Amino acid sequence: MTTPIQDTILSQMAALPAGKSIDPMSVAKILQPERWQRLLGHIRTDAVELAKQGQIVILRHNKPVNPEKFRGVYRLRLPLEGDPTSFPDVTDDGADDAEA
Repeated sequence: MTTPIQDTILSQMAALPAGKSIDPMSVAKILQPERWQRLLGHIRTDAVELAKQGQIVILRHNKPVNPEKFRGVYRLRLPLEGDPTSFPDVTDDGADDAEA
């Protein structure tokens, strides 16, 4: 059973060409144009659930990330062949490691 947010995420992505992604903010604006900012946390929670089920992929810097450990700005897309189905047990904080 899906939520209205999950339904909106999936319907928005179904309308895109393969490999294209959506911004969670666009989902929020469709659901609640006037007060969309209030939905962003709920959209993240529902996106994580869909990603755990394998229905979508969460991207950071246009690369798939672990849905349970990502932080920061992200995008959503449908899975593509070759996308990872499991992730190493490390946190993706979006920071690049600098050499000392």
